[in-house]
Amino acid sequence: MTTPLAVTMGEPAGIGPDLLLRLYAERVARDLPAFSVFGHAGFLADRARRLGLDIAVRPANPEDASGLFASALPVIHIEGIVEDQPGEAREASAPVVIGAIAQAVAAVRAGRCRALVTAPIHKAALYQGGFQHPGHTEFLAELCGARLPVMMLAHDDLRTVPLTIHVPLKDVPRLVTHGLIVETLGVMAHDLRQHFGIETPRIAVAGLNPHAGEDGAIGREDVEIIAPAIAEARAAGIDAIGPLPADTLFFPPHWRQYDAVLAMYHDQALIPIKTVAFDAGVNVTLGLPIVRTSPDHGTAFGLAGTGKASPSSFAAAIAMADTMSTRLP
Repeated sequence: MTTPLAVTMGEPAGIGPDLLLRLYAERVARDLPAFSVFGHAGFLADRARRLGLDIAVRPANPEDASGLFASALPVIHIEGIVEDQPGEAREASAPVVIGAIAQAVAAVRAGRCRALVTAPIHKAALYQGGFQHPGHTEFLAELCGARLPVMMLAHDDLRTVPLTIHVPLKDVPRLVTHGLIVETLGVMAHDLRQHFGIETPRIAVAGLNPHAGEDGAIGREDVEIIAPAIAEARAAGIDAIGPLPADTLFFPPHWRQYDAVLAMYHDQALIPIKTVAFDAGVNVTLGLPIVRTSPDHGTAFGLAGTGKASPSSFAAAIAMADTMSTRLP
């Protein structure tokens, strides 16, 4: 049997459980690969009933998942208190959410599962339960011993990476450093080769300032920091081009010349993806020793338990994890 994917349950009060249950119910029509869900089996059975889904939920080991997948949803059960209360995040469920992530990572690293797909979490509830990481990605990096996790948003051939992520815009210029640009380009080039099968990745680098600074007339960062970093990356064999004006870079005939784009800040990278693929973008974490994807949306508490949330991004995340993991050496 094929080694299954690992899918984490995510925040119980959000739409993550709804979507993974719906996708399991539609597994044949969507031709989904086998996956194991790491979470609370009783809660998932309760949520399935709430959604009117006729699904058998079966506690199992990862090794049994592929054989069970046709008849029952295999769940690696995490013991704890999880109530079926859509839209109402509870501190009591935090240990189960955290444990699901940790055990899923361990299963992938041990070869019991072949890639990780994570449902959205609600950090505020986890903080109340003792979670001590800035976010999901940083927790995964610690579990994997990774130094520089890199967030990439992807849809078809459009792939964007924000150099800086969840920081105030006023802090971005001081965080755009020569070393971070060079290291991020290295992670991108490596993972585009290893996980996306692109032998010689061509990476566009967006400028920080309007018109990429116009040779220093509109800010010095593009000339003094970004351009030298690109030159160093090119000297190391990375096909990086820029800095390029961000306002024209994402015109389709332009970005399609490249395999990925390194942007300087959050919105510069995410607006293009959300414009062309609001319901179907995938968040991919580069720089880990495992494949990790997640849907490009949050917990959407207002839709939880209603069955109205779109599963497109979650389905795309599963499909991308499946494809990426088959390219591993």
